[in-house]
Amino acid sequence: MGASGWQYYVPYQPDLQAALTELRNHTFATGDYWWAVPYEFDKSAADFPNRPTTERELWSDEAVQESGTHSILDVRKIATTPSFGVVVPVTPAEALAAAGTTTPTREHVEKLDALADERWVGRCAVLHDAAGHPTELYFWGASGD
Repeated sequence: MGASGWQYYVPYQPDLQAALTELRNHTFATGDYWWAVPYEFDKSAADFPNRPTTERELWSDEAVQESGTHSILDVRKIATTPSFGVVVPVTPAEALAAAGTTTPTREHVEKLDALADERWVGRCAVLHDAAGHPTELYFWGASGD
């Protein structure tokens, strides 16, 4: 199947780990991820009433462990160093180099996208309004096999 890119916008909150956890919980609850077990590539888990009811159950299946969910569920924690299954926040220096500003807005997202250059490693950026106030968080990356 190959990796799939994913992206999510959530309201800003200063606790990035809490925002990630809430987003993961919402994604799992709504079934907005690919469930490897049926191997139906054009459907999400929401299309199957018998999908796992807990993340533990989901990840206990070897097919899911190997293929991932092609969603935010494939990353679990915020960290400053890229490694498998983490989300690395964009630094001000990275934002400046990629987008020309340390307070990126939604209009800068395309310029930030290239910063997610490793599979199974997500990125997160604080997006701002025109006055420079944080308004939302942008999570993105690529995962799955």
